Amino acid sequence: MSKRHTRLTGFILAFIALFLLSACGNISISNGTGQSSDSTIPVVAAENFYGDMISQIGGKHVSVTSILSDPNVDPHTYESNVNQVKAVAKARLVIANGGGYDDWMDKLLASTPDSTRKVIKGFDVAKVKLPDNEHVWYSPENARTIAATIASNLKAIDASHASEYDKNLQNFQNEVGKIDQKLAAIKSRYAQTPVGLTETIFLYQTGPMNLNVLTPQDFQKAMAEGNDPPANTVVTAENQINNRQIKVLIYNKQTQSAITSKLQSDANAQNIPVVPVTETMPANKTYQSWMLGQLAMLEQALSQNK
Repeated sequence: MSKRHTRLTGFILAFIALFLLSACGNISISNGTGQSSDSTIPVVAAENFYGDMISQIGGKHVSVTSILSDPNVDPHTYESNVNQVKAVAKARLVIANGGGYDDWMDKLLASTPDSTRKVIKGFDVAKVKLPDNEHVWYSPENARTIAATIASNLKAIDASHASEYDKNLQNFQNEVGKIDQKLAAIKSRYAQTPVGLTETIFLYQTGPMNLNVLTPQDFQKAMAEGNDPPANTVVTAENQINNRQIKVLIYNKQTQSAITSKLQSDANAQNIPVVPVTETMPANKTYQSWMLGQLAMLEQALSQNK
């Protein structure tokens, strides 16, 4: 999604320098333990699902600011604001996805330099990576690896609560195991079921479920990058729906276009279930409940159109 990905405006970049010069005296970076003055570790997450992971592992010892947090807004239209600049400036730990997904965070970090700040890039530590696909958090295995990295960094910042971080990490890992169980359950009943995808985000889960994704890869990739897909792939995707070659259409509800909206309309006309997924975690969810909720919708859709 690199071409469509969010970027800082010139105004914000210019403001950062002015802000740091004029307001740095008001920013409490850390005390000797690496924690903020209210005894919690200030953390900034580029995306709210990473913020949730840190909240689950850090518990009462972290104060987390998540920048991208609205599942109803296209995450590729992000522009920073003053409060987010302040949060990054005093964060002891920052987590972003990396891999070209959120390069704007690199600019924020560079504009608020701090040699003691720890930075985690989910894409860099992820073990499961698909070609041209930065959405590594959709893989439960990657979620466990990223969570373990979070715990290690929190223990490095705050060794006095290491046992709590380890306990919380184990609880997180156990809950993520439920996602693996759901993926396996769907695979056992619906392996090789033909489905359609509007873009690449869900491939990290269709693979483990052994679903047969028919939508052309070039279509998915173009839509993910904000480009017009090749005309022949659009025709193919439409024909797969109109000829009922797919059983379910899975679409990213945050990055819709006229093309994907038409596919949804066509699917509805053919009584093909349509399942929405998001890049940003909905409110009042945890990472685990978010993933499980989407999988439950998919499982129901598959059962309706066997």
